[in-house]
Amino acid sequence: MPQLPLPPGSTLGILGGGQLGRMLSQAASRLGFDVVILDPQPDCPAARVSRAQITAPYDDPDALQALGRLCDVVTFEFENVPAASVETLAEAGALVAPGPTALAVGQDRVDEKTYLNAVDAPTVAFAAVTTLDDLTNAIERLGLPALLKTRREGYDGKGQVWIRDAAEAEAAFDAIGRRPAVLEAAAVFQRELSIIAARGHDGAVAVYPLGENVHKNGVLKTTIAPAAVDPATQARAEQIAAAVLDGLDYIGVMGIELFDMGADSEGKPELLVNEVAPRVHNTGHWTQDGCVCDQFEQHVRAVVGWPLGPTQAHARIEMTNLLGAEVEDWRALAAQPDARLHLYGKHDARPGRKMAHVNRIL
Repeated sequence: MPQLPLPPGSTLGILGGGQLGRMLSQAASRLGFDVVILDPQPDCPAARVSRAQITAPYDDPDALQALGRLCDVVTFEFENVPAASVETLAEAGALVAPGPTALAVGQDRVDEKTYLNAVDAPTVAFAAVTTLDDLTNAIERLGLPALLKTRREGYDGKGQVWIRDAAEAEAAFDAIGRRPAVLEAAAVFQRELSIIAARGHDGAVAVYPLGENVHKNGVLKTTIAPAAVDPATQARAEQIAAAVLDGLDYIGVMGIELFDMGADSEGKPELLVNEVAPRVHNTGHWTQDGCVCDQFEQHVRAVVGWPLGPTQAHARIEMTNLLGAEVEDWRALAAQPDARLHLYGKHDARPGRKMAHVNRIL
């Protein structure tokens, strides 16, 4: 394994060549690192700003061995990396961060929620679902409405369906392909928040101010950060983030989505964890123009063993995702003096596809 901290000129490998990999690569390049991307899609967005790309499936053993030999440390832009891939990279001599424990928890929603509750990061009530009978029993226990999600994979509203009447149960189970799932009780929340946090190899934790999020059709539309929250709410979110990171011996940046439930019976802020993402996160894009050290540089710093950077906000930002054809307004957006446009270099602006985001100073 390489000695930490890695010096400039070392090589960082990234599994995944989408927009998150692209922005990670750009941040790594600013710090003097070379970047190699592994992605099955030729000429992917991240590869066009990196030193090299290995074009192969994420579970290709020869490609993983090659990546491991080329790179001093390997990270990823998405959490559904096969566990065997992580083992192959380690065998080839590369340090992998975050590690396999964090990946395993992040890949299974039942395991994730079980872990979160165990470290005092409470979630909504939930039940594991394998059969239609399981689903029927879970509905009786949790009540309706409730949200049915596949245990693994699925994001941006995919692989999930609301059940509002018991008669809809079988159709809902069919809609997710009768795959292993989790049923989640509905949360009557005041707003959706998120916190971006990082942990280094030395155990140091750095946490950004909370963001307030608005979703549309299951996809994040806007984040405003720092959110208008009282110090007690920020402190509780930081406590949750530190507990989650420390419990996993986590290395890197993590996004944690929260439900703000208001004050509990004792007047203390009540936050429930919706989901965690063991990677840089869409709700942290505001940091690119609101902080000296954004989430992408922070992640690189963490995985290569550098000191974590500052997380204080120097501006309040509204981040807006541009989906599909919305990216065609790039000319007008680029002309706005209070806006900064971040384009992902994707060729096909399909409906609902994340093509770019805009950060506006408020």
